[in-house]
Amino acid sequence: MSETTTQRPKRPRDQPRTEPTHPPGPRRPAPDHDPAAGFEQLYRATIDAVTAYFARRTTDPQTVADLTADTFVEAITSYSTFDPRRGTARAWLFGIARRVFAKHCETDARQRERAVRLAGRRDLAADHVEELLDRIDAERAGRALVTELTRLPELDRQAVELVDLAGLKAKEAARVLGISAGALRMRLMRARTRLRRAHDPRPESGVTS
Repeated sequence: MSETTTQRPKRPRDQPRTEPTHPPGPRRPAPDHDPAAGFEQLYRATIDAVTAYFARRTTDPQTVADLTADTFVEAITSYSTFDPRRGTARAWLFGIARRVFAKHCETDARQRERAVRLAGRRDLAADHVEELLDRIDAERAGRALVTELTRLPELDRQAVELVDLAGLKAKEAARVLGISAGALRMRLMRARTRLRRAHDPRPESGVTS
């Protein structure tokens, strides 16, 4: 009788079967569960590049500050709509910067609206003005290139600026401009060739008509 009772006890063989049901729990927190942290990371990584983007377009530090601020305000209000499957956050942000500048140009073209905008804006602190003037000065060569680029077709010009000046990858720049990566590379190659020719030292000094 004692033998039958000693052979019955269940060994820890079936215990492992109950353990695998627990592991899925810790994987649940997603890295994008905190939009504020995600946006702060994007801001820190791109603030200099976005400021430089506008510093190549205007020498007025107040305008550079306004356009940079407008870009990030629009970005933070629409950050929840950003879909990483459709492109990088950097490309998405430069798409916003491009729209902000286009909107600024439309406004700036009308003197009345421009006067209203200048009258209502908040003055910058002296140290911020100094910092932006340094940034504008640093982008002098870039600004000269942007001026030279005006002779190129619009998309060719923007392809060069986004890739060669703003530092976007070809795929990111293509996403900003709404064209394929192959089309962007073709435009980039053509634009660079034309710019190289324009930069060749020529003997003419104001002799052109």
